[in-house]
Amino acid sequence: MIEISRKQAQGWTVVLIFLGFLLIDQLVKVWVKTHMTLHESIVVTDWFRITFIENNGMAFGWAFITKTLLTSLRLVATVIVGWYIVRLIRRGVHWGFLICLAFIMTGAAGNIVDCVFYGQIFSPSTPFEVSHFVPFGEGYASWLNGQVVDMFYFPLFHWTWPEWMPFVGGRPYTFFSYIFNVADACISCGVIALLLFFRQTLSREFPQE
Repeated sequence: MIEISRKQAQGWTVVLIFLGFLLIDQLVKVWVKTHMTLHESIVVTDWFRITFIENNGMAFGWAFITKTLLTSLRLVATVIVGWYIVRLIRRGVHWGFLICLAFIMTGAAGNIVDCVFYGQIFSPSTPFEVSHFVPFGEGYASWLNGQVVDMFYFPLFHWTWPEWMPFVGGRPYTFFSYIFNVADACISCGVIALLLFFRQTLSREFPQE
């Protein structure tokens, strides 16, 4: 019987999380990209839809820097987190803290794949035409400028703001209106879990002056 050490088990756990969720993320994105037109929506339930959009910015559609710089920063951040995870495994860190970081790294890598490769291997997605694979380098965007595929939409509640409220009075509102992908969910869940359960560990790892 082969016995593995705690460090080996943690290392394999990180690898399996990374490869498993990266594969799920890419399979979903490729299916949406090659089966749905841009902005097409599939109603699963009243509160869950598959809605295809392409995100040119950060998670949930935020954008405040150039796409090339954003992709470069994602690459650097993913490498740094990977290096940090290796250090933590050698030190024997808490399993939960390590898993949170693994999900964050996986999410960053998932969106990097879109940015680096999708513009090179896919034709453009439009509201009238489904995208398809093209010879490498003949796609819709230059290197590092591919768009991230988003699809999960959860319009859980709808209401209209009361007329007396400033700025938003009388306007309709939908909660939750963001459209995201598996990679975004990995990052968000990893960060939220870190803040909820590992604040003391974060304080030790990143002490404030």
